[in-house]
Amino acid sequence: MWIIKLISQKTQSLSTVSRIKSKNLYELIKSLNKNEKRYFKIATASSQEADDKKMHLLFDAINKQEEFDEEKILEKCTTIKREQLSNIKAYLYQRVLQTMRQYNASKIPEIEIREQIDFAQLLFNRRLFNQGMDCLKSAKKVAQEYDHLELQLEIIKLEKSVLMNTIDHDNMSKVDRIISEVRQINAQINNINSFSNLAIKLNSLYTKTGYIKDEDDFYRVKEFFYTNLPYFKETDLSITEKIYLYRLHIGYNFYIQDFENGFIYSKKLLETFESSDALLKTDTESYIRALNSLLAAQYKLNRYKDFIFTFEKLKEIGQNPQLEINENLRIMLLKYNLIHEINRYFLLGDFENGVKTLLDNPQSEIYSLILLLDKHSTLIFYYKIASLYVGAGMYSQAVKWLNNIINIPNADIREDLHCFARMLNLICHYELGNFDVINYYIRSTYRFLFKKDDLHQFQKYILGFLRTLTRIPSNDELRDKFVKLKAQLIPLTQSRYEKRAFVYFDIISWLESKEQKKPVEEIIKQKSIAWLG
Repeated sequence: MWIIKLISQKTQSLSTVSRIKSKNLYELIKSLNKNEKRYFKIATASSQEADDKKMHLLFDAINKQEEFDEEKILEKCTTIKREQLSNIKAYLYQRVLQTMRQYNASKIPEIEIREQIDFAQLLFNRRLFNQGMDCLKSAKKVAQEYDHLELQLEIIKLEKSVLMNTIDHDNMSKVDRIISEVRQINAQINNINSFSNLAIKLNSLYTKTGYIKDEDDFYRVKEFFYTNLPYFKETDLSITEKIYLYRLHIGYNFYIQDFENGFIYSKKLLETFESSDALLKTDTESYIRALNSLLAAQYKLNRYKDFIFTFEKLKEIGQNPQLEINENLRIMLLKYNLIHEINRYFLLGDFENGVKTLLDNPQSEIYSLILLLDKHSTLIFYYKIASLYVGAGMYSQAVKWLNNIINIPNADIREDLHCFARMLNLICHYELGNFDVINYYIRSTYRFLFKKDDLHQFQKYILGFLRTLTRIPSNDELRDKFVKLKAQLIPLTQSRYEKRAFVYFDIISWLESKEQKKPVEEIIKQKSIAWLG
């Protein structure tokens, strides 16, 4: 009996592996653009081998399917036997990758460099040292142009092996030159690793908790940052080192809510990219991220005109024929475009149009995009959409999106968003007149904030205010309560650690709307007009 069970388990395991490989092949083929598919067909068409013909049949069959279906493929491609299919799938997967590499060799410098390194290695194996060195010289020129440090080290490693096998009159000068290059490149790589390791650590902390909460947080993060920051002179750094340094400072300053310095480093990062046409083409992803960082800083600082100028640059990337926009970049551009379009409506206080254009429009891509995003980005979209509905006075819809955050079982990503989603949820239920559930939500929110150690003065004032709402008998007394809460909160807008609350929701404008008996959108629009001039 145990043998039958073991065989069954092994069969199921093999079946699972087969399904994964089939899914991978299907996704790979579907990821190809029209030109890549055409290149694959041309590059593999000349072969008259039976396996290659079957490979072509399988490629065409998968390419036409909306969803991978192995049985339909076997029905249509009668020359492919069931027992052959697994091997043909593996062969096709490998050939697609090979042709993708060939097609993109002239567009991706790393591939071009590695190809020349491979050629050099093959030539050295045949003791064709001069020809191999010519290949290395070509590879090195491109590697230096695009500041690919690791590949430069790989090239130098091969140069050393040649020096060990050849005798030349200027070997000593070549050795000295190589040693000097290795030292310089290793120093640059060490800086980059230090900057990137520190940036990754800070980002992981931010992704878990959000902005710093108090003075203890600030000093702990500051000490960690400067203790791990290596000594350097910015003017001596290479372009790549500067890029990693500026990214690090952006992440650090955003984390501690120093948006002015975050803005300064975001500008420096963008200017670094825009000073090099080669960087724009070869590292378009990092350029897009640089634009996103600057837009985030401009949004936080209410620099609307600068924001619009930078936003136009972001929109133009997808239309630039000189840039290769793959599927990953397309999704990234769509994400940032939609996030900053929402932010634009926030800056203008134009919430109703934001809802109409982005959420009620059947052609909007926002819902399909959310399905493709990571957990962190998804949370941000949930909160942004809920806030857009709140600004438009559509509180029922806001509650639905807030519940997407509140009902997540483990709030281990962006704890700050989970906390403020609950605060905003309370305000929505108040606006909806759901007084019978407000006390329950107050207790639930209090427990959550206490558990997350996020119960600060801002939250205490609002929870205390909401707790008394159901006991206020008259409109005049209610208005006095709003005025009192506003007076309590305004000083917090200047507090280094309490002011983070106002990044998530403009509660001052909401209180003013209650005080003046106007829609919150009207209040925010008036403010926007004032500071936009």
